[in-house]
Amino acid sequence: MSDERPNFRRQWLLPAVLLTTTALAVFWSVYAVDFFTSTPPREAPPTGPIDQYLRFDPGSITDAISALAGVTAAVFGIVVTVVSIIVQLSAERYTGVARMFLRDRVNLSVMAFYVVACVCAVWLSVSLKENYVPRFALLAMMTGTTLGLVLMAPYFGYVFWFLEPNNIISRIRRDAVKVAGDGARVSETSDCARAQAETLFAMEELTDITSNSISGKDKIIASGAVDALKDFAVAYLAVKPEATDVWFQIGTGIRQNPDFVAMDPESLHDLEQRRTWIEWKVMRQYLGIYNEALGSMRDICYLVAIDTRYIGEAAGQAKDEELMRLVLRFMNSYMRSTLNAKEVRTAYNVLNQYRLLVEALLRQGNGAMAVEAVEHMLYYGHVSYDMKLTFVTETVAYDVSALCQYAHELGREEEQLLLEKFLELDRPLAVRSQEKALLGVRKAQVKLAAYYLTQSEEEKARLISQDMAQEPPDRLLTIREQLQRVTSKDFWEIIDRGRNFEYMPPRQRKQMEVFFGWLSVPPN
Repeated sequence: MSDERPNFRRQWLLPAVLLTTTALAVFWSVYAVDFFTSTPPREAPPTGPIDQYLRFDPGSITDAISALAGVTAAVFGIVVTVVSIIVQLSAERYTGVARMFLRDRVNLSVMAFYVVACVCAVWLSVSLKENYVPRFALLAMMTGTTLGLVLMAPYFGYVFWFLEPNNIISRIRRDAVKVAGDGARVSETSDCARAQAETLFAMEELTDITSNSISGKDKIIASGAVDALKDFAVAYLAVKPEATDVWFQIGTGIRQNPDFVAMDPESLHDLEQRRTWIEWKVMRQYLGIYNEALGSMRDICYLVAIDTRYIGEAAGQAKDEELMRLVLRFMNSYMRSTLNAKEVRTAYNVLNQYRLLVEALLRQGNGAMAVEAVEHMLYYGHVSYDMKLTFVTETVAYDVSALCQYAHELGREEEQLLLEKFLELDRPLAVRSQEKALLGVRKAQVKLAAYYLTQSEEEKARLISQDMAQEPPDRLLTIREQLQRVTSKDFWEIIDRGRNFEYMPPRQRKQMEVFFGWLSVPPN
């Protein structure tokens, strides 16, 4: 989403020059025809059309000069009327539009130009004498009136651009980043408190835009506002190391905010100590948006999870441990809301983002945080199993299996711990029999064991086989048959993950015979 202003040449200069040139060309063409075809005056003949035009007669132009003020005022009235209607319509949908409009330099400059032109025209109208014409003032006023007329078209184009929803969102985000950046660097308590309040207000404006867009089924605008919150949070992380201690103090302005007022004093104190009140506010807004969109616009839920992952990745890059942990808490909250609503497909998409976040943490060297995240994923695998949402449990199993494989590819020392936790996923499932979920988990484990065998990691593959040693032979046969049946990596429906859960490359699939041989399963 771009927040750049339109190109000056394209938006203003070219239309103004084109309109002015066209108007003057038409006028001077017609005037030149009149000059060369009309009867010459008795006094000294003019040297050309321009000389003839500039021989102003005080008695003849009195009414014309008075009309200049009326023309400029009329044009100003048209501009104000049209712009006021457009701004009012936008203000009914997006809060703060009028305030933004009146703070914009271009809008203020255009309005100031028309006011100055009107005042100059009034003063010029009474400056004529019986035998004196203020020629330069008159020419300047005519130029101003001409410019006021030709400016209407490009200015209306600018106003429409200014009030486009995505540009409003970009402007709010850009202003919030600037206010937060400036406020974070000051040490004066009053200035810092003012910046905190403005930052909170900007985030709530973006949330209001998202909520209104969800209600109106306007996914494009809702997506833009959700992305703007993420862009703000990531940009804020860049200036956070420069922030003063005063910035992280939760003053009265923050405590009275609706998202903070009901919080326990100890929780507020924790936010203050962890220096995460800004990020907490952003993701608190995300959680509200997520819950609102869960039943009506699920794509926004997916986008919220994606943007939360981006914030988590930025936190991992900055080694901000408190923020990484906060991101995990909100990802867990998304999962809880999704499971309570029994939205299986949304849970599938959120888990995809959860897995990608853990992969990023592993790449960045944040192994302890990655292990903590996997523990949360396994917990929701058990919860979904208890709620009979077996597909979610299978998704958790395949995602954790993929994470074990990814940790091995990176050579991370946390791989062994991830594997041990992965093998704990099926134990509660085996006690409370839900065959489909248990099969899904076991297939994910077999797939991982086959991968280990391709990497000559027999010890880890045997660890998995020991965990499956008590499985009934019929179940093991079913697992092998179902895995061998999948020969295409593409699922038969369109999915975001891009690969079938159960697919294994031929070399990996061949290793299943070795693995099942350890379990005394007869070969095909």
